[in-house]
Amino acid sequence: MDFLKIFGGAMTALGLLWPFGGAALAPNKPAVLSLAPPCAELVAALPNVRRDLCESAQLLPVARSVRGRLIYARDIVPTQPGLRVLVIGAIHGDELSSAAVALHWIRLASQPPADMPQSIHWRFVPVLNPDGVLARPPTRVNANGVDLNRNFPTPNWQRDSRIYWEKRTARDPRRWPGPQPLSEPESRFLHDQMGSFNPQLIVSIHAPYGVLDFDGPSVPPSRLGRLYLDQVGIFPGSLGNYGGVHKGVPVVTVELPNSLRTPLDAEMRQMWLDLLRWTVARLSPSATGNRTP
Repeated sequence: MDFLKIFGGAMTALGLLWPFGGAALAPNKPAVLSLAPPCAELVAALPNVRRDLCESAQLLPVARSVRGRLIYARDIVPTQPGLRVLVIGAIHGDELSSAAVALHWIRLASQPPADMPQSIHWRFVPVLNPDGVLARPPTRVNANGVDLNRNFPTPNWQRDSRIYWEKRTARDPRRWPGPQPLSEPESRFLHDQMGSFNPQLIVSIHAPYGVLDFDGPSVPPSRLGRLYLDQVGIFPGSLGNYGGVHKGVPVVTVELPNSLRTPLDAEMRQMWLDLLRWTVARLSPSATGNRTP
């Protein structure tokens, strides 16, 4: 992995998104960050994140935000992966605990339990919305004021997203879907990942409703740790609606109980183990009877 980190950083410095695919790094506005690891900023911004945890995540820069901040990712690849799972944190920038849990899960994914098959290629994007996370105070929306979780191209987006925003949210600026689908570099990056990485499962970590949501095919998990299934519906332009309903990729939405505080370490581990066991039981090639390309 040290070679991957060094080589990946060198390729990224040349403007290439290796090994993550997609378009080259290109600032949407003048860059405000170097290619240095983001741990100083993340440790200062996120709850229950120590520097050693962040550094052990070995994050690589893969894209840029509206303000030119780097978006980082980490791949954990077994010798013979049978599944591809994409884990997203902090699509909403004020849900700080979601990014922290993603970083804790990177460490757990790097040390799989001995009784579980090591067949999952994990791709983690712990902070999809760095401009929102690093704003003072943190904001749900990105630097353009767009709710990234309403910016995906669901059918009839132009009509339905506007009606929902105006009628159901009373034009709440925290839930503005944007001028058009995929108008934002952050949502475009995630959309590109859905095509190039082609995950068989997407896990999106949120807060603070304290439930487990699910969209798409397969039997949903009944619980992850102390979070129980409570399917709360779909929204125009949301990742669950787009990925789970219209693209047929299961989307597990983890709603943590608190935006500013992570669960206890033991609870985060139990949530991870429950997710891992459900994924292997329901989505692995042996469980579905399909071979993974």
